[in-house]
Amino acid sequence: MRDARFQLISLRPTGGHAGLRRAAARRGGRVLAMSPWAIAPRDDGQAQRELRDALACACIVFTSPAAVRAAAALQPLRAERGQHWFAVGEGTRLALQRAGVPDAQAPDRMDSEGLLALPGLAALQADDFVGLVTAPGGRGEITRQLQARGVRVVRADVYARVPVTISSARWRALQRLLDDAASPAYLALSSGEALAEWLAQAPATLAGPLGDLRVIAASERLAMLARAQGFRRVTVAASARPADLLAVIDAA
Repeated sequence: MRDARFQLISLRPTGGHAGLRRAAARRGGRVLAMSPWAIAPRDDGQAQRELRDALACACIVFTSPAAVRAAAALQPLRAERGQHWFAVGEGTRLALQRAGVPDAQAPDRMDSEGLLALPGLAALQADDFVGLVTAPGGRGEITRQLQARGVRVVRADVYARVPVTISSARWRALQRLLDDAASPAYLALSSGEALAEWLAQAPATLAGPLGDLRVIAASERLAMLARAQGFRRVTVAASARPADLLAVIDAA
């Protein structure tokens, strides 16, 4: 088999690696999938009530494509007159479009800070309401900044991230990648929570070598997080989209 031009480690949830695989294959690379978690949609009564309340707000924020899919499974998504729907990034905006909300807004800077700078959210004042459709533990910066301005956040946790044990065979495969000087290894980083879970499972023998990975971070916030964890070679991509992440390798 022809050697890969590069290797890309993906920390996306179980079953969520296809986009990165296609993008890497077009460039002669391969993906090592190391999912530290899986997505578990909620379908209980509490999730339905939370979503109903969030979707009744004048401004509604979705934090990921998974949040869109989980919400759409609970009830149809339709924008009412006078409502403003927001997506944290282009992938989430496209998911909303497919679910029946064609006019959702997404920032050019695809992170929490870029989202909150959009005029419709930047103009919110104390006692305004925002529906936040998300999962436990994610996008805490959105809630913190909005609440600091007195905005009332109506949260709907429509799915959960369930930790997945990464097999020893995957860790051995990663060790081989780190030992292969002919094929550079990159870590695609689009979630701080995924990075934390991945590092928590990493064997002690890899603690030092992991710092040599080339990290492609989807935002400056994630780049700072990676550096704080000891990664020395970190580049910031335009967004978490596969094409933008892989563009960093194209430019190398």
